[in-house]
Amino acid sequence: MRTIRETVQLVRAGKVEATRLVKNALKRTESEADLNAFTLLNAKAAIARAARIDAEIATGESLGPLAGIPVVIKDNMNVAGLDTTAGTPGIRYQPDQSALVVTRLIEADAIVLGKTNLHELAFGVTSINAAFGAVRNAADPRCFAGGSSGGTATAVAADLCLAGLGSDTAGSVRLPAALCGAVGFRPTTWSVSPDGVVPSVPTFDVVGPITRCVEDAAMIYSIMTNSLVPEPRPVSELRIGLASPYILDLEPNVERAFDNAMDRLKRAGVTIVNVDLAAISENSFDIGFPIGFYEMRRALTRFLQSMQTQASLETVVDKVASEDVRSVYLDSVLGSGAPSQRAYDEAIARIPMLRTRYREILEAHRLDAIAFPTSPLQALPIEGLADTVALAGETIPVMAAFMRNVAPTGVYGAPGLSIPLPKSRRSLPVGLELDGLPDDDLDLLAVGMAVESVLD
Repeated sequence: MRTIRETVQLVRAGKVEATRLVKNALKRTESEADLNAFTLLNAKAAIARAARIDAEIATGESLGPLAGIPVVIKDNMNVAGLDTTAGTPGIRYQPDQSALVVTRLIEADAIVLGKTNLHELAFGVTSINAAFGAVRNAADPRCFAGGSSGGTATAVAADLCLAGLGSDTAGSVRLPAALCGAVGFRPTTWSVSPDGVVPSVPTFDVVGPITRCVEDAAMIYSIMTNSLVPEPRPVSELRIGLASPYILDLEPNVERAFDNAMDRLKRAGVTIVNVDLAAISENSFDIGFPIGFYEMRRALTRFLQSMQTQASLETVVDKVASEDVRSVYLDSVLGSGAPSQRAYDEAIARIPMLRTRYREILEAHRLDAIAFPTSPLQALPIEGLADTVALAGETIPVMAAFMRNVAPTGVYGAPGLSIPLPKSRRSLPVGLELDGLPDDDLDLLAVGMAVESVLD
């Protein structure tokens, strides 16, 4: 597998044509259409842009660090000239300007292959979308891809593109990346501009890359934020915390893969330290839900007005096709279950304390990152999927089970990186999550590159 950097070197040297990369990606997309990764393809414009890049190379012009690289964009981010739908029938508009993060990739000479499917309104963990169809898992199309950035994750994992963008509020980049077998990076919340992205919960929302390796994620992140690509950390210097309760009550295949990974890291010289985040985890959910449901109403209302879509939140919700999303909006966002202003203010006021406690734990143990399985479960079959799932002897909602490990990171505002773990051919993908301290994104990516070198 070539990295993005290696592929760009070949394109710049004229050894691989950008046109060939794009046409091959489109051909694979056609052959893997049953994955339902896209809401919209940008084929004609992508081929034309690739041809211009090849012509510029032939005349010796200088090109950006993503020259000729096909990328995909989750369909809750604006791409100029392409429809934005957020995966729901009540929203459809064509922006004149791209989201800032998309603009930066395009200015780096990436080629937008298309917009990717998602869980409707980016609220869900499966990407089973009743309006656009279910996104299927590249590792096993009988299973769901995870959500809400399922289309981007399965497109990357199926090798339909070299990289893509997703958005992560409570795990929506990391979870589908883990379930599909890709790398997913959630940056520190405030490190990436939300300009031109359909909001969910602004206090927690952030755009992040989904890629095939950590180096590629670091490269995309560096372009998104105008930062440098970090160098891998020496493995033997790393101190990683095993984060309870996220390492408990795991599906057997997940537990086996995670334990094997920890053993390999120990043998490579990594210092492993046990840490207890149980109190922080519990507080994160107590804080997260009132903030989430309160902001989902106000943020989307303001965004629809700013984009002059002529749609109100009520008309959008009225057309929501997925029953799980519709019921949450009708009850907890617009209905009697919606949080009060007081409940929201009290939850917001608790965030600094939670973030301080999180930082204190990592600093007290001198940790470079904490580690846990991205999801306690592997992907489940789409056919016959129930509303609940068995985990640790209990029957709990599917969304709660798959959010359990990833949601608190969004409340901390911290960076989180999901890396695929080695697995048998017959096993579905399992992700290892590494979380760092807010604003230490480059450090976490450097740790991730070191860990990946041991596990890959």
